[in-house]
Amino acid sequence: MTTRCAWVNLNNPLYVEYHDKEWGVPCHDETRLFEMLNLEGAQAGLSWETVLNKRETYRAAFDQWNVEKIAGYDTRKVAELLSNPGIIRNRLKVEATITNAQSYLRLRDEVGGLDPFLWAYVDGEPIHNKWTDLGECPAKTPLSNQLAKDMLKRGFKFVGSTIMYAYMQGIGMVNDHVTGCHCHRKEH
Repeated sequence: MTTRCAWVNLNNPLYVEYHDKEWGVPCHDETRLFEMLNLEGAQAGLSWETVLNKRETYRAAFDQWNVEKIAGYDTRKVAELLSNPGIIRNRLKVEATITNAQSYLRLRDEVGGLDPFLWAYVDGEPIHNKWTDLGECPAKTPLSNQLAKDMLKRGFKFVGSTIMYAYMQGIGMVNDHVTGCHCHRKEH
């Protein structure tokens, strides 16, 4: 039997696949980096599973995470999004996604995008922790504190330290699979 991190709902195939194939796996794709940034923000106050179950609807609602389109969303589009039961209908989170798209475009012009910006914080190499139990894993770290501060300065929203640490895990900047998990030593 395959051993996984204790947080995975084994009854949800989306969650199992996310754990096995995405979480802790280094990501350098700009679209996915932008998607995950906004999904992590949407998760604030909710479970990741709730957001993950809505992921495909989010992709459709937000034009497959087309940053240029999202940056130009107007009040009519916001109203459309807020009436979509397939996403989290929180005005602050929806508007934050638009702000994040605008901030992303500035970041892309300045440094080339999220990939070079984020991965510079870890010198291009993921941090591999060796937690034996989920309880050892922190909710935030000095690095996530710094990243959150720098993202806020650049105009991004819903990027607090705890959200940034979850984001770092989700995009593989940090590998926090517990040592007993089959993904802990997996080469990605």
